[in-house]
Amino acid sequence: MDFLKRHYEKIILSLVLLGVVGALVFLPVVISNDHQQQADMENGLIGGKVTPLPELDMSNRDNVLNRLNSAVGYDFSTTNRLFNPMEWKRTPDGKLIKIKNGNEIGAQAVTITKITPLYFVLTLDSVTTNELGARYVISVERQAAALPVQRHKREHYASVGDKNDTFTVTGVKGAPENPDEIILKLADTGETVSVSKDKPYQRADAYSADLKYDPETKKWQGQRVGADLKFNGDDYNIIAISQNELVLLQESNQKKWTLRYEP
Repeated sequence: MDFLKRHYEKIILSLVLLGVVGALVFLPVVISNDHQQQADMENGLIGGKVTPLPELDMSNRDNVLNRLNSAVGYDFSTTNRLFNPMEWKRTPDGKLIKIKNGNEIGAQAVTITKITPLYFVLTLDSVTTNELGARYVISVERQAAALPVQRHKREHYASVGDKNDTFTVTGVKGAPENPDEIILKLADTGETVSVSKDKPYQRADAYSADLKYDPETKKWQGQRVGADLKFNGDDYNIIAISQNELVLLQESNQKKWTLRYEP
């Protein structure tokens, strides 16, 4: 025991040295084994059979890229009016009308389908003779007269020099009993005109018009100045008709509308 007490430090140091020597001896074996494991792992990953990965499906991404490269134009203005709403009007019969420029309803939507001249006509119908000489049957037709009863032909018997409220017979060309022409002076204008059996005299004193209003499927035939029309919830009056146009007066606001005739 005295020996151990005197030399225990040397004994412990010797044991430590022996352990270090043993570790140094065993270290090459550990390193060799580690190298072998790494080599086996490398051969297994690289040298063995590798199954290739399936090809990536890029169709969805390709479709997205194609859509991005292809410009698409959407019209939200003139078709469905998403950002520029269009006005609609309902007619008295419940029909909806799309308002694009304001001409689809009201006076501007009235169409003139026909304008007909209304003539003042003088006709030499016949000649009669007696002991007093030749008398001429001359008919007067006033198509533009205000009353329908005044528009029918009216016969006038007259000789040279006779005068009535329509004309004066001022002369005859040719034989009196079979004249080539009868010379007349008109009472309203003072104009001198002539008539014969095959050539009446006529002048356009006024016009009538045929109209239609498509939004309410309305038609008017032979309308004259002064005629009243009702459409689009308002009253209109025809105040003028010429060969090429018609003027409407809107009763609610006294506005005048000029419609052109385009045959």
